[in-house]
Amino acid sequence: MFIIIALIIALIIIVVVVSAIQQHKEKLEQEKRTRVAKQKAIIDESEELILSMANLPSSPTLIEILNNRSLNAAKAMAKIMPENKQIAKRVQEIEARAKATKENNAPAGEQNFALPDNEQHLVGILQCIKKLRVTIKSEQTKGNLDAQTFTQEDQKLGAIQLKIGVESLQKRGNMAHQKEMLGSARQYFEKALQTIAESPIQTEYCKTKRDEIQDTLEDITSSLKNTNAKDAAKKAKDEEDDLDLLFQPKKKW
Repeated sequence: MFIIIALIIALIIIVVVVSAIQQHKEKLEQEKRTRVAKQKAIIDESEELILSMANLPSSPTLIEILNNRSLNAAKAMAKIMPENKQIAKRVQEIEARAKATKENNAPAGEQNFALPDNEQHLVGILQCIKKLRVTIKSEQTKGNLDAQTFTQEDQKLGAIQLKIGVESLQKRGNMAHQKEMLGSARQYFEKALQTIAESPIQTEYCKTKRDEIQDTLEDITSSLKNTNAKDAAKKAKDEEDDLDLLFQPKKKW
């Protein structure tokens, strides 16, 4: 009887231990899958950003940064699951792509950036720029990007972002000006000047745009003064006519 009880107790202990080991393995596997999914999301985001950059001036350096980011994430995945052959293959593919891109991309020269007419397209470009700036800052913080390269690329992106903001406001101001909505036009142009003034780096573009917008604002101020003067003269004439009507000699019937 004692032996049977001992065997039952031993069996229960074995079941509990096996169950605990199994749960621990499942927990480790789940943690691995979570870590792999995080790295995969980094790869997907980097590749999406590279595609979105088709709407921006060519930047081989930014593409190289994003390719290296994808490669680091793929290698991290391989370390987490070294037995996974698909991940190992993905590392090789990204390495080959990064190498080919680096060899085929010549350094970008100075390029003009034309604003698209489509507002939705413009919003997409702004979102892409903001994501790129956050991404390269993150890479610099992790030590994957030197401070000089980060500063150069961030300033380039900032210049495009500034141009989009200033020229969008200028475009709206010009439209309001054409419709003789002078008050609204002035607000748009003043906001554009404020955007330029708040830029941490004052380029030749900033100076040129500032002068251009200030000239337009002077024209608007002059137009507003003339409009106000005409309104005042018309009001005075109307009041004068009212007085004449009030005090004119009454006709005898």
